[in-house]
Amino acid sequence: MATPADDWFGQAFSKAWRDKAEEIGRFNLAIFGKTGVGKSTLVNAIFGSDIAATGIGEPVTRAEHLYLHQSGTLGVLDTRGVEVGRDNDVLIGELKDYLHGMRRKPLADQLHVAWYCVRAGDRRFEATEAEFVRALHDLGLPVILVLTQVPRSGARVHPDAEALASSIAELRLPIVDGLIHYTMAQADDFTGQTAYGLQELLDATFRGAPEGVAHAITAAQRIDYARKRERAEKAIKTATGAATTAGASPIPFSDAAILVPLQIGMMASIAVTYGVPLERSTAASLAATAAATTAGRSLVTNMIKFVPGAGTAVAAPISATVAGTFTYAMGHAWLRVCERLARGELGAVGGALDGESVRRVFLEEFKTQAARRRMGS
Repeated sequence: MATPADDWFGQAFSKAWRDKAEEIGRFNLAIFGKTGVGKSTLVNAIFGSDIAATGIGEPVTRAEHLYLHQSGTLGVLDTRGVEVGRDNDVLIGELKDYLHGMRRKPLADQLHVAWYCVRAGDRRFEATEAEFVRALHDLGLPVILVLTQVPRSGARVHPDAEALASSIAELRLPIVDGLIHYTMAQADDFTGQTAYGLQELLDATFRGAPEGVAHAITAAQRIDYARKRERAEKAIKTATGAATTAGASPIPFSDAAILVPLQIGMMASIAVTYGVPLERSTAASLAATAAATTAGRSLVTNMIKFVPGAGTAVAAPISATVAGTFTYAMGHAWLRVCERLARGELGAVGGALDGESVRRVFLEEFKTQAARRRMGS
């Protein structure tokens, strides 16, 4: 049964999660290519299936040919009822109107990068497609050119795909880095094909997009956990520094009131960065903080004896060392939980959150990180 303290924490965490999601904003990707080139498969392989679950999305032009699917930190602009190459004038006209209106909006509401996809098996790239890519560039959109469904044997891609890429390269199109990216979005056990090229495409997307949406791309993507971890560790470092300062405050009992919002904000930032949905991360945070309370008592008991003046009014606030260590360990333990959640590793039967596993993972990592922090301080 939830206690009043649980209710308060849940509400505080939910608000912090929403605030952080709004701060991070949204990365908006436009994706083009002929019908059947595997655009949705490619998006799902890198960003997960959330976008596909939202259906067709909302029309963004009166002609209803451009649709924007939105899910958290990702937006995907797709087309409906028109074909690249055949309906270029219609598409470019609508895009021009759309982009003109967006440039007066915040960065999170603008289009940031376009992927133009060509299926390798089609073995041709038409002049009208080249015209479309150039038109996208002229509209101010960085364009990444992607060959999809490219068979590979060892490190060698299919010769037909190489020939197609070579013919496209000769056109000297205005594409990001001047590179054509070979991809296979899904593995095929029957043929032995493995998925590849996704990390390289993601890296190119980071390079092509404005710096201001890098955090949103990091949160939205589902393949590069090193980038997520790097972002999360920045949040931990910031919160640890602030907690250490608060713990050194000479004002009695002031630091706890400061530390709790700092730690909730840190946890919310990490959850959004890992793409853990609001409801799931709120439930997990309640399980984790229950473990943190138990671990925190032991940590303070073990460390407070090293605080000068312990037991006096002077030492009533949590010491800087204890505050910093607790926040550092809590942040890394929560990072571990969020990474396991993002990978789908902490669900019970039926997909429900396994609260006991969350507590166990959190507590084990908390103890490890607290010991590491003490040894390094």
